[in-house]
Amino acid sequence: MNTDTLSLNLGPQHPSTHGVLRVVLELDGETVIDARPDIGFLHRGIEKLAEHRTYHQIIVLTDRLDYLAALSNNLAYVLAVEKLMDLEVPRRARYVRAALAELQRIASHLFWLGTHAHDLGAMTPLFYALREREALMDIFENLSGSRLTPSFLRVGGLAADIDERFVESVRNFTDTFQGRVDEYETLLTQNPIWRSRTKGVGVLDAGQCIRLGISGPMLRSAGVPLDLRKTQPYSCYDEFHFEIPTGKAGDVYDRYLVRIREMRESARIARQAVDGLPEGPWTAAGSPPVFPAKEDLKHNITAVIRHFGLVMEGMKPPPGEVYHAVESPRGELGFYLVSDGGPYPVRLKVRPPSFVNLQGLVKMVRGRLLADVVAVIGAVDIVLAEVDR
Repeated sequence: MNTDTLSLNLGPQHPSTHGVLRVVLELDGETVIDARPDIGFLHRGIEKLAEHRTYHQIIVLTDRLDYLAALSNNLAYVLAVEKLMDLEVPRRARYVRAALAELQRIASHLFWLGTHAHDLGAMTPLFYALREREALMDIFENLSGSRLTPSFLRVGGLAADIDERFVESVRNFTDTFQGRVDEYETLLTQNPIWRSRTKGVGVLDAGQCIRLGISGPMLRSAGVPLDLRKTQPYSCYDEFHFEIPTGKAGDVYDRYLVRIREMRESARIARQAVDGLPEGPWTAAGSPPVFPAKEDLKHNITAVIRHFGLVMEGMKPPPGEVYHAVESPRGELGFYLVSDGGPYPVRLKVRPPSFVNLQGLVKMVRGRLLADVVAVIGAVDIVLAEVDR
């Protein structure tokens, strides 16, 4: 009898790895003895690039980190710069930011749900989830001209004010979305095959999650109600009413339930934001880092000079260092900035939840079957562009 184990490459070109992730598995039959994630295939040096870009130019780089939640990356970055500059953003802009962040969370979770279910053999949820995600992509496109990488947020506010068409489209979406989530649950929640593939699989308890720095739905599925929107509110989240869904088992099934309920709560927040949208300015006009209005450029030479200076030289925050984090669809997404008073940051460091959460993969798959590895990777919900940066 041969007792040697088998080394198997899962990825980097494999649909179930959700990007260019390579996991070197050591197998005894179909049982996983050990696993070693191999990352870096998508490294683009974005943090180093940021040291040679103005603070405004970096916004478009943040879209390319977690491209399934680009607006969340925009928000975390501009909040960090605003904290560095001690800049107050108008309330209307903060409401719009919250609405966009929650719509982006829904879009991200929908893509996760469809692909995760497809990985485990359920094909119909993919079509259902992408149907609603397409409606959200249309909203983003009508607002910014781009579907995947909107770059709509700016230091001090927004790229432009929203119109009534945006408000109505959000209302129309939220009117029907709860019923759509009911359809997803009808297909999966009590499905015996789905439950057998996910319950008790990939378990991480609360203590393990905390020791590894895991955040987001993975942490909440283990029973820890930690959500930065509640514990460290930003963008007027303290003015909205919503719950923090949690699980108990910390397995693949509970992560599914947490994300399903999070989508429901995000729809509630987005609806509250557009229904209670304040009047007033949508950007901190007149502040040093804010571009003058386009209309002013036609007849105001001072505005033209300010615009030229911001484009050519960039803004110059005071020397210092800050860290600001938001609750992205995958967990705590933070930006650490160091300024020496110049137009470029001395250092930009991203705290990417996908990278940190991936640390739990080895613990979750040891002793499980090869088929369970696919379920676990999907439940972590990683984006390799954010892991590798």
